[in-house]
Parts: sequence; C-alpha cells; structure tokens
Amino acid sequence: MARKLFQNYTIKDLTLKNRIVMSPMCMYSAEQDGKVTDWHLVHYPARAVGQVGLIIVEATAVTPEGRISENDLGIWSDDHTEGFKKLVPLVKAHGAKIGIQLAHAGRKSEVSGEIVAPTALAFDETMKKPKEMTKEDIDRTVKAFADGARRAKEAGFDLIELHGAHGYLINEFLSPLTNHREDEYGGSEENRLRFLTEVIEAVKNVWDGPLFVRVSANDYHENGLTADDYSEIAKHLKEMGVDLIDVSSGAVVPAKINVFPGYQVKLAETIKHGANIPVGTVGMITSAMQAEEILQNDRADLIFIGRELLRDPYWPRQAAKELRTELGAPKQYERGWR
Repeated sequence: MARKLFQNYTIKDLTLKNRIVMSPMCMYSAEQDGKVTDWHLVHYPARAVGQVGLIIVEATAVTPEGRISENDLGIWSDDHTEGFKKLVPLVKAHGAKIGIQLAHAGRKSEVSGEIVAPTALAFDETMKKPKEMTKEDIDRTVKAFADGARRAKEAGFDLIELHGAHGYLINEFLSPLTNHREDEYGGSEENRLRFLTEVIEAVKNVWDGPLFVRVSANDYHENGLTADDYSEIAKHLKEMGVDLIDVSSGAVVPAKINVFPGYQVKLAETIKHGANIPVGTVGMITSAMQAEEILQNDRADLIFIGRELLRDPYWPRQAAKELRTELGAPKQYERGWR
C-alpha cells in the first residue's frame, strides 16, 4: 500500500495522483505585458515530469496595477489566454493537474503608476502609499477576478486558487491592521470579509471546478488575526463552496517571524479541525518523512512544497525512496530511476 503522501486525493471531480503540490511561487519572468514566456513553458512541465501531483502557477494578476512586479504573469486580458493554452497541456501530458493562483497585490504592488488598497496606508516607509479604493474600484476589481477565472477556464486549468495571503489585496481587506474603512467593507469581521465574499461569488458564477483560497493565518502582531480567527473565516468560505484552505502566514505588516521546519503546520491543523475543512500546509517542508507525519496525523490534507521543488524538480522521486514506496518513472527516465 502506498504511503499517504503518494495516495490519490479527490477534490470535487478532480483526482490528484498524490498529495504533493507545487506551491505558487513568483518567477518574475514575464515581459511587461504579463504574458507567458519560454521560461514558464520549461519550468512548470519539468515538475510535472518529476511526478508532482498538482502544480499551481504563480500569482497571476487580474489587473495591471495588481501585479507584484512588472515581470509578473497577468490574466487581465484575453490576449493572455494564448500563452496559458500552451502551458496547460504541457503539464497535463505528464499526469499532473494544474491550477492557477489569481491575485491582486494591493498596496504591495511595485509597478509604476497608481496602486490601490482598502485603506491609504503604505506597507512601510520604502513603499508607495496606495489610493483608498472607492466602491467603483471594488466593483471593478471583483469583476476582474471573475474575468480572470473565465479566462483560466478557457485555458483549460483544472483548479483556481484565490490569493488571500501575504499582505496582498484580499488579505488587506481581511486584516484589521490594513483595513481601517468605515463603510460596508470595514470594521466588523463580516464587513472585512465582504470583499472576498464578493470575489468568490463572482468567480463561482463562471467557474464550477475546485476552488482554493490561500490565507495568512497569523499576522504576527498583537492586534492582528490568528489561526482561530481564520477558523471562523474558513467556516464561512466552506459554506460558500471553497474546497480547501491553503494555509500560509505573515507579510500583511512588517513583523518578525520565528521560522523553523514545519512552522506553519500548526496553523493549518487549527483551521482544518476548527472549520472542518480540507487544508494544505506549506513552509520549510523538505523531507518525505516530515510530509508523511503531517498527513498521517491528520494535520493537513495536501503538502505544498515551495523552495525544495526549486532545488530539485524530481523531489517526489527522492521522497518515494525515503518512504520505501514505488513511484512510476516517466518512460524516458526509467533506466535512470530504477
């Protein structure tokens, strides 16, 4: 019997061949038009060859000003779909499933020109002060997320993740540290959740596949949100039809984070059991035994691997050897993977 890390996992009608997920990580390799480049066409399929079960494409901006940098991928125009239509089948050809992370950087955008946020507060003294969003700005951005989801569907993606973590726009609405609004989008938890609620509703109008939301489950600030707060938020997201919470932490305000192997697993575990919803966990998970312990002890449902997959595109092979379980090789590599 395969170890749990290598067991299938089904979300709605999508079955992953194992529990290994390539976490979305910005490559800063797009041209300023936000389009897929040859780098993406090599980078992502390489991890599919390496037998990763699910690959989530990096933060992909739903508006030009929503890019983290001017070299981020974009999905704000139908012109972007062509590149994704090339990428998606290259990944699927090797048995992996592929998702895309739809994102808006909010006040952490470093593009030229005006940037926007729930409240006109700069992240720190080195970054630009954003414009406070009007209701029209909010409506336009909600529509941009829905349009991005429509384009993702047209491109053939299996899964969508909404980026609600790391101090970007959705996270800025959720946290009281960055949302000082006095209208229906600020103040109470319900009001701070309204923007994400509207985004999910709009996305689900055009998308019926698996839907993940990434969150920062600890603001690392005495007046910020914690995993217990996000357990309550996750209950609401589950009712709305979100299938899994991808649990990260931090970066909504400058803060010191005590980093150690598996430092975010407890946050994921808290949300999983507090909201009774599937979760993924990420953060300094580098060994197969570490990943297997998390799954066997019901602390998370999927293992998101980031930098370790930058170091080794074939990490699943090494993980299978460590766990003494069988992992089929791509036929082209059979002579080397025995």
